[in-house]
Amino acid sequence: MNQRISILGCGWIGLALAVELIGKGYRVYGSTTTAIKVKELKAKDITPFVIDINDKNINISEFLLSDILIIAITSKNISAFKNLIKKIEKSKVCKVLFVSSTSVYPNTNGIVTEETVTNNSPLAHIENLFRTNTFFESTILRFGGLFGYDRKPGNFIKSGKKMDNPEGYTNLIHRDDCIRIIEKIITGNIWNKVLNACADSHPTRREFYIKEAKKLGDSMIVFNEKSENNYKIVNSQKLKSLLNYEFKYPNLMNY
Repeated sequence: MNQRISILGCGWIGLALAVELIGKGYRVYGSTTTAIKVKELKAKDITPFVIDINDKNINISEFLLSDILIIAITSKNISAFKNLIKKIEKSKVCKVLFVSSTSVYPNTNGIVTEETVTNNSPLAHIENLFRTNTFFESTILRFGGLFGYDRKPGNFIKSGKKMDNPEGYTNLIHRDDCIRIIEKIITGNIWNKVLNACADSHPTRREFYIKEAKKLGDSMIVFNEKSENNYKIVNSQKLKSLLNYEFKYPNLMNY
């Protein structure tokens, strides 16, 4: 397979994704914002580029010599993304997968789907820049909170600080599922969609983080019982149906 994929942002998800795609026979161009990471990318057979989208004068034409561009960066700089999109429009890229977050949904104290109206955050605005662009096809993939491997949920608990919203619900996804879902979108040619991606189960923050803290030998979580109970439950049924996907880690209480 000689298909080339460019990954903007070889961070915690992007790097693991690049390695997986290379193992499947894809050629991968990968970006980092720091020159110090170039050696690491080369060692993993990723063609490296140093790219900071905040630099509006940067030339990324070679990086964009791919059919598919996956954007996996945390920047919320709207003007930088507008400039990036102009560069994509002039490139050979015809499909863009934008990795977003379920943080674009307000806390509704109920279930949210892809039809739920988003908030007015910069991230939601950036999503719309891609969704409304007519120069290329795009899919927006909204991940829940990320965990897996070195990113252990028990470490999310801040020592000595009360945890708010103990009766709110968790919306998380394991990195393995993130990567498998992105692969499914590519191989299934699933474009011009908005998709939520969270594990099937949504335990309360209380039950989930007590379990996770015990894994790390900590049983001293203190909850703020007076905090307001704001939450959302992210529904991923659209993704599961469209991709015929079953989560590798569907149950957050047993993984």
